[in-house]
Amino acid sequence: MKILPVLSFLLLGSSLTFAEPAVSLRTGDAPGRQVEIMAGGRVMFQSPAEGLWSVATAWKDGWPAEWRHAVPEKTEQAGGWTVLSGHLDLPQGQLNLEDAYRIEGSVVRGLRRFTWTGTVPLPHCTLSVRWTLPGAVQAKPMLPGIVHYGNPCGARTNANAVAVHAGKPGDESIFEEHRYAVPMAVVEWRDGEAWRSAALHTVPSLVPDGNHADQWWSLGVASKEEGAELLLLSGPCTANGKRSVTKSLQGKFMDFPDNWVDLRPGTVIEKSFYLEACPAVAQGSGFRTPLRTEWALRPPFSLDGLPAFDQIIHDKYRFACSRFRDQEKTPGFEMYPDFVKGTYYVMGWCGQAEALGFALPVLEKRLGDPKAGTMGHRSLDFMATAPFNKDGFLLGYTAESGKWDGQDWVSQGQAMENVARAIQAARRQGVGAKSWESFLAKACDLQAARILAGNWRPNSTAEGFLISPLCKAYALFGREAYRTAALKAAGHYAARHLTMEEPYWGGTLDASCEDKEGAVAAFQAFLAVYEMTREQKHLDWAAHALDVMLTWTVVWDIPMPPGRLADHGFRTRGWTVVSAQNQHLDVFGVLMTPEIWRMGGYLKRDDLKRLAAVMFRSCGQSIDPKGSQGEQIQHTNFAQRGNMTDVFRMRGGYSEDWTVFWITAHFLNAAAEFETMGVDLDRPDFTDASPAANPPAT
Repeated sequence: MKILPVLSFLLLGSSLTFAEPAVSLRTGDAPGRQVEIMAGGRVMFQSPAEGLWSVATAWKDGWPAEWRHAVPEKTEQAGGWTVLSGHLDLPQGQLNLEDAYRIEGSVVRGLRRFTWTGTVPLPHCTLSVRWTLPGAVQAKPMLPGIVHYGNPCGARTNANAVAVHAGKPGDESIFEEHRYAVPMAVVEWRDGEAWRSAALHTVPSLVPDGNHADQWWSLGVASKEEGAELLLLSGPCTANGKRSVTKSLQGKFMDFPDNWVDLRPGTVIEKSFYLEACPAVAQGSGFRTPLRTEWALRPPFSLDGLPAFDQIIHDKYRFACSRFRDQEKTPGFEMYPDFVKGTYYVMGWCGQAEALGFALPVLEKRLGDPKAGTMGHRSLDFMATAPFNKDGFLLGYTAESGKWDGQDWVSQGQAMENVARAIQAARRQGVGAKSWESFLAKACDLQAARILAGNWRPNSTAEGFLISPLCKAYALFGREAYRTAALKAAGHYAARHLTMEEPYWGGTLDASCEDKEGAVAAFQAFLAVYEMTREQKHLDWAAHALDVMLTWTVVWDIPMPPGRLADHGFRTRGWTVVSAQNQHLDVFGVLMTPEIWRMGGYLKRDDLKRLAAVMFRSCGQSIDPKGSQGEQIQHTNFAQRGNMTDVFRMRGGYSEDWTVFWITAHFLNAAAEFETMGVDLDRPDFTDASPAANPPAT
């Protein structure tokens, strides 16, 4: 066994230190162990026992077959690279194989090269990159935006609608690279009293000579008796015990067949990847260092070519005006363009009918329209008349019938948050807001009493949306019960979710599974509690939930096939995947960009502020000349609307007609928060540490 030149590195975002160099690469002639990567005094990665290279040479029963394996025949050193070469003799000719490795900072960079020298095509083959993780038994995967620590919550509620990976031998979860919000596969496992994690980072790419025109490499994890395996394949996908399928509809998977490669004579295929070992992590945090590493490998911070902050605000205001129903006694912002039941306002979640009571008065000067603030105030005046029952207030109002309906924790929490912000703004502006204050106090009295009851046990993270408005109401009204309830609820969610045995989930009303909105609820809650108490543990909790939320945030620009999105040079960085069930992109993350900015100040991390700016401005790309913007950007082979019969024609689609009002309100809400903070995303100062950019508790 040769021990190659060793470079030590710092684990980003960690204070871990080792008595010996943190990472090393070694090669040798021991059967089945051609390459090993060491970290923390142990082997973290090994090439597979059957050989460094594995190539399937046939396709049978809908899956790669007749695998052939090869071991290195030669090892060289060149400019800091270790180069290993070998070949496979096949009936049609010779396939030359070459790997090159170099330690770069916190990762081992790999480059795999396949060269087909035969004079006839090599049909129905599958290329691979495989790495075994010895001892990683029952490892839980983090496949960002797809599988979060196995999706145990989605498995309980609707296992047919999400990918499930418990870490049992035989579990395989492999998906198209373009499905990944962050193009990495991470697994975390327990080793005695320690927790470890490892990541395979990929450079996403189409496969040359693929059987399909839009065939990409696939990335994922396979669980085996001896440990987990991180791997890349040249197209095949699998999940939930079924091969050649992918998650394509809201409630089920679809067949995704025939993803083989027909190598033409002379074809050279190269695949770049990075291996990262984290030999000592906190349970539930094994993905966090690899997430920072991704930002270093492909920084997602450029604002070049993205719409201007000010233009987005004016476009969104223009569209908001088109949804305002100027009725004398029941004014408001309609959720839909033309609702079948009549004029329909909904607070929270998709409707956000109350949100502009905060946003428009704050933005009135920037908008240059003296009617803006009045419009917002009138709408909130009416929404604050919503009736209550034992579970809180009702959410939806139909103007024609005069009836209220609907109730859920997510929407109530979001509405209470917006009312609290409106009251704060009104007090700063010296405007009376008695009806709003009465409404918020009544809602908080009820929710605080319910949370403080001994039998309170929320089903999911959804009720986390109640915590921030309780914190704001405590600052506004000084009622100790609000503070006590907020602290109890925050502690409850920290105990449930920080280990990721139960990931953040349930914040999306049309899915009951791991989702970004569950992580948003926790992040907003923990940050609000920190800003109320200034206790370090609450900031630590907020940082964890933020990192989970950011695993749903796309950090790279996914190339689109021919279609509407490609026509406009659409950039995906900064958009967010909805949930493990609803695998499209949306603009929801915009709402949290002011909070992400503030976290950048608290953690002294300018990268978070830069990402917040990208998220807001990137999500303005699909606004049309009328100011309208739809939902459901189809970055991968998934659809909820339109033609959903052909899995190979879904990617690149866009549901521009689904224009529920939150798509407008979240931009204006976040813009008003930035206005209050003194931050202009057209002229951002990413190093600003002023109190205005990082406000204390109000």
